[in-house]
Amino acid sequence: MIKLKIKSGDTVLVIAGEHKGQQGVVLKVDREKNRAIVEGVNLVSKHTKPSAKNPQGGIVKKEAPIHISNLSLIDPKTKKATRVGYEERNGKKVRFSKKSKEVL
Repeated sequence: MIKLKIKSGDTVLVIAGEHKGQQGVVLKVDREKNRAIVEGVNLVSKHTKPSAKNPQGGIVKKEAPIHISNLSLIDPKTKKATRVGYEERNGKKVRFSKKSKEVL
């Protein structure tokens, strides 16, 4: 399993595919499949049966996973897409933005 540079809670930009240009917050990351679920991106219609939670049933819009390679982290300082690097600062391994050199 490889180390991913995107975590839950990060704001990301979709850089490729059908939803290119959309932004959202990462809700969940699947490290086995290299996919992430991003809020408001890659919405699919799911047909649901009536249940106790949803007594009406019907069609529900839901986010589907998108591949990590199609996402780029948004730098909180410059508000633009950036690459992520790792380095040791004060004896701790930290993620930093390659654009602004700021710790994420």
